[in-house]
Amino acid sequence: MKKRQLGNSGLEVSTLGLGCMGLNFGYGPATDKQEAIKLIRAAVERGVTFFDTAEAYGPFTNEEVVGEALKPFANNVVIATKFGFTNGKPNEGVDSRPKNIRVVAEASLKRLNVETIDLFYQHRVDPLIPIEDVAGTVKELIKEGKVKHFGLSEASALTIRRAHPVQPVAALQSEYSLWWREPEESILPTLEELGIGFVPFSPLGKGFLTGKIDHSTAFDKGDFRNIVPRFSDENRKANQGLVEVLKSIATQKQNNGVSVTPAQIALAWLLAQKPWIVPIPGTTKLHRLEENLGATQIQLTEYELKWIADVIADFEVSGARYPDELQKRVDR
Repeated sequence: MKKRQLGNSGLEVSTLGLGCMGLNFGYGPATDKQEAIKLIRAAVERGVTFFDTAEAYGPFTNEEVVGEALKPFANNVVIATKFGFTNGKPNEGVDSRPKNIRVVAEASLKRLNVETIDLFYQHRVDPLIPIEDVAGTVKELIKEGKVKHFGLSEASALTIRRAHPVQPVAALQSEYSLWWREPEESILPTLEELGIGFVPFSPLGKGFLTGKIDHSTAFDKGDFRNIVPRFSDENRKANQGLVEVLKSIATQKQNNGVSVTPAQIALAWLLAQKPWIVPIPGTTKLHRLEENLGATQIQLTEYELKWIADVIADFEVSGARYPDELQKRVDR
């Protein structure tokens, strides 16, 4: 597994990370703890050094699983976690008061069983707390040796520019994929200018770009995609054309005689955008993990990249990526 630098921060991680949220949160019943640990350790064995979690995932249980799984490899991996929700529960609103940031940091250190948090993101921007105060608090935690790097999630370009002079932002985490390209408007230029890395979550469109989901797919009752407008039956039908393009490219491209999947094309496209982009696809299955990691071996040609660019330029994705109440938490 090759590595990438997250901007100018000096933080080096594997080309693909592992988003661990789905092991405990968001997509239905939690994965059996031992199975989750096996999956995370399988990722390490295959060269993954970057793992993403948060106090809100569970809440709390995801950090515990990640901490136990990665304890034997603590000196060789980078663990990112997050603060910023009231009591660690997204449905209770945001809370980035300096006092709460410190409380979360101490609790996350214990759950992750580490001496220092490698990358500490603000999970969502708190409109009541100046971002300068948030950055300043994390700066203090860095001086105290409890945190190494500061990150933001779903922040606007303006917020990033306000935070960065106080404490350099190592990475921004936001959604980015072939069916959510909004970061290209102002986020990517800002990150490039300031030397900040980009960590796209949902790089496979919450599973849609794998080609394994269609209008007839039924999600578990606890799966939050049930409330996402983009995943309505009607919108899934309308968006299927984008997946068909990925399938067409995949069938024409082989990697050392091995078949290529739509998911791998989607990830390879992301990796081709900037050398400081590190996607964090999540999965609960070993064969999906291996499929995703296979994307790092795929080089899209200029012709293929233009083909994709021409298609997505004319393709209008149907449906919002969040219901209104969740979109309000996004800082742009």
